[in-house]
Amino acid sequence: MVNFNGTIVSSEKALISHQNRAFKYGDGVFETLKVENGKIIFFEDHYFRLMASMRMLRMKIPMQFTLEFLQDEIVKTVSENKLIDGTCRARLTVYRKDGGLYTPKTNEVTYLIDVAPVTTTNQEVYVVDLFKDFYNYSGLLSTVKTTNRMLNTLASIFAEENELDNCILLNENKGIVEVANGNIFIVKDNLIKTPALTEGCIKGVIRKKIIDIVTKHPEYTIEETTISPFELQKADEVFITNAIIGIQSVTNYRKKTFKTDVAKKLQNNLNIVSVTTH
Repeated sequence: MVNFNGTIVSSEKALISHQNRAFKYGDGVFETLKVENGKIIFFEDHYFRLMASMRMLRMKIPMQFTLEFLQDEIVKTVSENKLIDGTCRARLTVYRKDGGLYTPKTNEVTYLIDVAPVTTTNQEVYVVDLFKDFYNYSGLLSTVKTTNRMLNTLASIFAEENELDNCILLNENKGIVEVANGNIFIVKDNLIKTPALTEGCIKGVIRKKIIDIVTKHPEYTIEETTISPFELQKADEVFITNAIIGIQSVTNYRKKTFKTDVAKKLQNNLNIVSVTTH
């Protein structure tokens, strides 16, 4: 069952028209959310990111799109799918209404919510490499989660073909941006680095939480900066973050093997924050 603009229907009946702008032009944005026992993890952060993305893309935000309204709609969809007890992934997609060519007929929007059960176990071994076929161009538009994710799709296919767990995306300056499904951090001694938003990475919710945690941690320093692929070889530790898995340690990059100690500490801190946020 999916939530199509406020109405719960079977997924087979939620057919899009041939004029759907998310389908034709990638003219939409989305949020992927983790829901545990009916509670949406860090929903306020997701909500404000969605509002900022819609404003940037000149979408007309409906008056009903309050935090409480969207939260209730997501939980309603989870409940209708009998996933209220346990962990699931919810995706809220917002796209401009049908019509127009590159210039839309309207800036009004509609939305779709779909959910699926998920297991969030971290992998003990996690291997990555660079994806160099295409670049993720730096700039503000790259920080928005639009429905055009072709680069991420191609990187994921490349990873599967080469028996990797993930790929690291680069920008036009050959700097590290993120991975196919999340943000990336590298650790060297007591310094933790992550690509700055100006590098073109998604403005990740968990990325923000990790930066907040590390900023308050007396043992470590955090930098949002430019990161060269060469720094991976010198790093003590590399980890990735996204809304579903939280933190996943990278264990191998080419011939380099990484530790996982700092990521485990931060995951414990993140778990505490997610509980207290409720």
